Amino acid sequence: MNAGTLLGTARVFNHHIHVAYYWLAFVDAVLFFGACYLASYFYFLPEPQLLPGHLETLPARAATFTVMTSAALFSMGLYQPRLREGPNGILLRTLGAFAMMTLAMAFLFYFLPALHLWRGVFVYAGTMSLVACLTTRSLFTRTVELDAFKRRVLVLGSGDTAKQIIDRMRRKSDRRGFRVHGFLRFSGEETSVESGKVFTLDRPLSDYVRDNDIQQLVVALDDRREFLPGDELMRCRTMGVDVVDILDFFEQEAGKILVNHAQPEWFIFSQGFRNGNLYAIFKRAFDIGAAFFLLMLAWPFMLATVLAIWWEDGIGAPVIFRQRRVGLGGKIFEVKKFRSMTVDAEGDGKARWATPGDARVTRVGAVIRKLRIDELPQITNVLAGDMAFVGPRPERPEFVRELAEEIPFFDKRHCVKPGITGWAQLNYPYGASVNDARCKLEFDLYYVKNQSLFLDFLILLQTAEVILFGKGAR
Repeated sequence: MNAGTLLGTARVFNHHIHVAYYWLAFVDAVLFFGACYLASYFYFLPEPQLLPGHLETLPARAATFTVMTSAALFSMGLYQPRLREGPNGILLRTLGAFAMMTLAMAFLFYFLPALHLWRGVFVYAGTMSLVACLTTRSLFTRTVELDAFKRRVLVLGSGDTAKQIIDRMRRKSDRRGFRVHGFLRFSGEETSVESGKVFTLDRPLSDYVRDNDIQQLVVALDDRREFLPGDELMRCRTMGVDVVDILDFFEQEAGKILVNHAQPEWFIFSQGFRNGNLYAIFKRAFDIGAAFFLLMLAWPFMLATVLAIWWEDGIGAPVIFRQRRVGLGGKIFEVKKFRSMTVDAEGDGKARWATPGDARVTRVGAVIRKLRIDELPQITNVLAGDMAFVGPRPERPEFVRELAEEIPFFDKRHCVKPGITGWAQLNYPYGASVNDARCKLEFDLYYVKNQSLFLDFLILLQTAEVILFGKGAR
């Protein structure tokens, strides 16, 4: 395997994953599993005669510990290539993940005592796993930044379309899987890319690609009909070089679809956008199961929220806020939330975006919005079938009419049920403008195109990061 392909992407159940980070997860899982055995040997050193009996039942317990620890790390975003934290941030997230794992294991042991790890073994295993996790992550972080392990990408074009890679993939975290070798300018093409890597060729493209070990060509031409070198691209494909459109490139590397550069035919002919009856049945079963599970966990917080609202505004004050939203196929429904604003927040009947430091937000409202507790009544919307657990956030009809006029393909987000959480919520902060809505739509369309239960599960896991770190709250 070429070293430059180690940080490439692969499709798993339609979702684009960065292979290296899943290898990291696999290595971590092996270390966590092994830590349970090593911890057992240490714990039973004073009484070695008890060890064989303990080892007979250890595999299931070690597997449970491994799954819980790996899931906690996933939920804290520690297997996401676009994570921008420094060493202190990584340490904080790792400690948070192990604290979350400890609570989850305690909860599991209470209901399934057969999976109980001895307290001493658990302490040893947790400590060893924490040290191993920090060590492997330190080594991995240093390795992942090496150019030798990244794909060499040549961009065909130097105009506004190609400039999207410069403008929207500026950070190291955006380019973990690739490095741009350069931008190929064609004679007569207007150049917008301001970089020393812009150049022209005086020899066949296939020869240059072979001599410079280019592994991927990204077609980012403003005018393909005039400049696209079709024959040379065919030669490159037969040489084993990956050739992708800039839309597909952003989809696989950034998990978004560039709506301003997409054409209707791309939606028609590209893979994805499938929603069969069997998937719909499994999706509905998944939503109902997740809704009841969350309700079982969240009811104490919901009760506390009701009491807090009454404490601030008086007993009998409205607790639930109902608002018209647009759902599947453009159908209007009423979304339910805990009231986080004053009763007369929109007394004049005019719809408004929430803004930073919005004066309409109550003291209790500021807390429950930060922790996303205000969203919990939407469990009833999920059970009623108006919403799914995972999907694009539902917008108000007033905003939908405005946004549909400004943003191409905005109505495509209504091809699936809206959700309590979604791909856009993980990748973009709270939106309060047309431009924010456009950016969020790029992530929403990725979800609509690549939806699967696998992606739903990953989104639910990572929603913990949104809640704990207040991403997107306003």
